[in-house]
Amino acid sequence: MMDINEIREYLPHRYPFLLVDRVAELDLEGKSIRAYKNVSVNEPFFNGHFPEHPIMPGVLIIEAMAQAAGILGFKMMDIKPADGTLYYFVGSDKLRFRQPVVPGDQLILEAQFLSSKRSIWKFACKASVDGKEVCSAEIICAERKL
Repeated sequence: MMDINEIREYLPHRYPFLLVDRVAELDLEGKSIRAYKNVSVNEPFFNGHFPEHPIMPGVLIIEAMAQAAGILGFKMMDIKPADGTLYYFVGSDKLRFRQPVVPGDQLILEAQFLSSKRSIWKFACKASVDGKEVCSAEIICAERKL
């Protein structure tokens, strides 16, 4: 549904911090998104986390979920970062990790809009690999005009 070129229009992140490769589903009526990140052994973080037993850092899984939620928020508002608005990750609730993510995995990222009050947005997010949930959290973002 959205390739990397369109994703780059909706996220200000660039390599090595752009963590969404493709958006597979976007339901603006249901206020949800399904995207993915292909996890390659060539990711720069695997050099140090951990060289003999590479696993994707949990904070990057959270960031990937937040980026998917950010795309959903921008699409819901029908704006882009170039229009002068950014979403900042400001917190998470109910965070849980269930299993490691390793090179070769395809990390499926799902976000569902929960609420928005005074420029604070909340999304229910989960990440899964091969149908098994690896992480879940409520992601909180702040909408800021530049």
